[in-house]
Formats: sequence, structure tokens, C-alpha cells
Amino acid sequence: MSGTRGIFFEEAHALAAVSRLRRDGYAADLTRDRFAGEDDDEDHPWVVSTDAPDITLELLVEEYDGWLDVPEDTSAPMPPLQLPDSPRRRHRE
Repeated sequence: MSGTRGIFFEEAHALAAVSRLRRDGYAADLTRDRFAGEDDDEDHPWVVSTDAPDITLELLVEEYDGWLDVPEDTSAPMPPLQLPDSPRRRHRE
């Protein structure tokens, strides 16, 4: 499954999203996750993980008033650019 997850604050909305994804032929899992600053176990949001394209999950998140949790890019950083030491000089012939 992709690293992008849909976060929903209502169980009914999360269940509806999972149902829609499965009906469309995608795998979808539903869990609860604790985010920073949350102490009450009953307030943990519902997390939908799926193998659906990100745009499909994004549309469901918009429809059910949730948000998209996109993982940070962990790829290796690009090497620094090799910049010239001085400006280029152009001369007319």
C-alpha cells in the first residue's frame, strides 16, 4: 500500500471511505492512530490505508472532511550544484 493515508475524525466517515475503496476494487485497512498532543483514547482519529491512487483517497478525504497524511520524502538529497566561480564573459567577434 502507498504511504499516503487518509485521516478521518468520524468513524462513520472512515467506514464509508473504506467501503467505497473496497467496492472500487482497492485494498483498504482501517486503524486508529494517536497523533501528537492527544491524550484521550476516544479522540484518536481513524486512519485509512489503501493501495488506491493518491487522488482517489484525496477525493474521499475532501468528501468526508478529513485530511491527507503524506509521508515526507526520504530519498537521498540531490548533490549540490556546481556553480561557476565568476560570470561568463561573452565577446562579440
